Amino acid sequence: MSGLPAARRTVLKGAALAGAAGLGAAACSTESKLGHAQTPTPTAPVELGPADEVPVGGAKLFREQRLVVSCPAAGQYKAFSAQCTHAGCVLDKVEGTEGNCPCHGSRFDVTTGKAVQGPATVPLPSVPLKLENGNLVAGPEA
Repeated sequence: MSGLPAARRTVLKGAALAGAAGLGAAACSTESKLGHAQTPTPTAPVELGPADEVPVGGAKLFREQRLVVSCPAAGQYKAFSAQCTHAGCVLDKVEGTEGNCPCHGSRFDVTTGKAVQGPATVPLPSVPLKLENGNLVAGPEA
C-alpha cells in the first residue's frame, strides 16, 4: 500500500498542473474578441487635429484616443479602433499601413482594419470620421 499514496499524489499533481495550464491558456486565448475595454470605439465625437498630419498613402496612430486613421488618397480618410481585437491592448505603432499590437504580436492593415497576423482574427472596428474645417473628427455623428 505504500505505492498507492505516491501514485495518488502524482495524479493530484498532474490534475493541478493541467488546471493551471488551462487557466493560462484561457487568459491568453486565441479566440478574438473586442478586448477588455468596455467600448473599443468612441461614444462621443473626438477631435483628432489637422487632417494634413495623416500622410497620404499612410496612417497615423492616435494612441490616447485609441484610434488609427489612414489616408489612402488625398482627401480620403478612414478611421478604426486602435484596440486589438484579441485581448484589448492598444496598438503601439504603425509601420507603413500595418498597426502593431505590443501584447501578443497581432498586426492589422490600418487601411481596412483586417487582421493580417494573429492571434487576432477579427478586424478592427471602423469608426465614423469626418473632415470639419480641416480637422478630423471621429466617433458618433461624424
